[in-house]
Amino acid sequence: MPRRVGSAVSVPSGTGLGTTNGALVTTAYDFTATDIDGNPVDLERYRGHPLLIVNTASKCGFTPQYEGLEKIHREYADKGLVVLGFPCDQFAHQEPGDEEEIKNFCSLTYDVTFPMFAKVDVNGGDAHPLYQWLRQQKSGLLGSRVKWNFTKFLVDKSGAVVGRFAPTVKPEKMTGDIDKVL
Repeated sequence: MPRRVGSAVSVPSGTGLGTTNGALVTTAYDFTATDIDGNPVDLERYRGHPLLIVNTASKCGFTPQYEGLEKIHREYADKGLVVLGFPCDQFAHQEPGDEEEIKNFCSLTYDVTFPMFAKVDVNGGDAHPLYQWLRQQKSGLLGSRVKWNFTKFLVDKSGAVVGRFAPTVKPEKMTGDIDKVL
């Protein structure tokens, strides 16, 4: 059985699979992450649910997409979709706040109710293992690197990445793809 990974993962090139201490990482559900309140979250809790995983920022030109993400969350939660937000400060320092500031901003400005996580890196050697794996599974315009804030990964019910969407793609334009994974 795959082991949950939260701090280190090795993703062999071309295999689509990662390992940690010999344990296989094959789905998005095999990871752990820290939520916005500092609690560890085993993504196994979402097994069987499609996921929309997004790196977010509070001071970005794409920040208004929080509204569309929340709308998607509210419209599709009954059907099983889970939107997961991962704040990131790797792009032009557009997420300078700490977790409490991010949480307040999201709640007060966009009434965000979908799960938000602690700030992560999505590129480079310190990238969160989930993002290392997501990038390996589905490349984009810049290869495997995440281009900018609000890059979106769509994961099906089996935990496989089935889509990667550029920051310019508004959440409401993704409904056809979301419908296919429900």
